[in-house]
Amino acid sequence: MVHAFIMVKTGAGESEQLLGPIRDFETVTEAHIVAGAYDIIAEVDADAVYEVLKTASSHVQGLQGVADTKTYISLDD
Repeated sequence: MVHAFIMVKTGAGESEQLLGPIRDFETVTEAHIVAGAYDIIAEVDADAVYEVLKTASSHVQGLQGVADTKTYISLDD
């Protein structure tokens, strides 16, 4: 199992509208609006690294209003 965090930067005023669709992705276990350099943090669990990258690049980045993402793969169990 691969555990990862996807940091999402949104356009101005887009965070609340994007939170639901991000939470709906199958591999996303949690997602929260946060203060800081990024606007949403999504927690992902997948069977393979490829699935994490697919969630970030194809699904999250494909949403209207997403400006940027950064993915961090957890190295601990």
